[in-house]
Amino acid sequence: MSDTPTKTISDFEAKLSEADKNVASFESDDNTLVARARQFLGANPTAIPFIILVVSVLGFGLIANNFLSASTLSLILKQVTVTGVIAIAQTIVILTAGIDLSVGAMLVISAMVMGRFATLAMYQYPLFVVIPMGIAIGGLMGTFNGLLVTKARIPPFIVTLGTLYIFNSLKLWYTGSESVRNADLEQFAPGLLWFGTPFNLGNSAIIYGTIAMLILAGVAWYMLNRTAWGRHVHAVGDDADAAMLSGIQVDRTLISVYALAGLICGIGAWIAIGRVQSMSPIAFETVNLDSITAVVIGGTSLFGGRASIAGSVLGAIIVGVFNTGLSLAGVDSYWQLFASGCLTIIAVAIDQWLRRASK
Repeated sequence: MSDTPTKTISDFEAKLSEADKNVASFESDDNTLVARARQFLGANPTAIPFIILVVSVLGFGLIANNFLSASTLSLILKQVTVTGVIAIAQTIVILTAGIDLSVGAMLVISAMVMGRFATLAMYQYPLFVVIPMGIAIGGLMGTFNGLLVTKARIPPFIVTLGTLYIFNSLKLWYTGSESVRNADLEQFAPGLLWFGTPFNLGNSAIIYGTIAMLILAGVAWYMLNRTAWGRHVHAVGDDADAAMLSGIQVDRTLISVYALAGLICGIGAWIAIGRVQSMSPIAFETVNLDSITAVVIGGTSLFGGRASIAGSVLGAIIVGVFNTGLSLAGVDSYWQLFASGCLTIIAVAIDQWLRRASK
């Protein structure tokens, strides 16, 4: 066989003129109005609750008497203060694709510890002792949840469902089902009532607890979006295995998330005492589901990796707007629950729609 090639370079060049001149093309991106809206909402999760809030406020302003008055709007902010604080804690947990069903129990236990140690005759400790004590109790309960999730490898839903019953039993045992009375708080620990103190803002009366909620939201937003810890939390929520392979200590991050949620519940306990001016061991029984509703409506994905602290606060306000608006419109209470359920389903459906668009 000859080593000489059968075709020369000139032979190939002669055939170039016969080659296909068409440039490779790809299908054009969907540029319809719906596609652009989906892209915008996916990039701006806070836009959805903002739109819902504006539409609901305008709608109830038309059908409910006195809804748009300054007194009604300030009352809504007062009512959703505790839910908004707990929604902030819930947002951080759900960002990691988890959930915490025990936030309400942690809130009440922390509040009862503060109230009882400040007012009972056998204690009557000063505020600089009882407030850190109550917040620390919340942090310890949150850490307990985090350890069970990471070390026992139990799903967060099961862990916090179990600790919900455990904490509820402990608070009834610890308190003997006795409330902390307003008269005792005013006499021995008036500082615990401070967050319920109103101040005038124009024609509205705003309590300091609402300001505290907004400050907590700002701090949580900064931690999640401007710190290395926040980037780790986002990475764990998006894909825990990939986060581990990139060097993130997943278990430590998750424990810190649940511990921080407990600490926020402890702070929320102080705010809750001021909000209701007393504390009962059976108070705030619906705050667990209310906080989850607020978080879902606010644009946080239940599948982790995407969260909006501002959206969760707006979600809590939306829940308050619907409850107050329906009450002023003369709608029965069970239809208020019906509306909350519909809002939750719609919010999850929108989240699924946006997730399919991102794939």
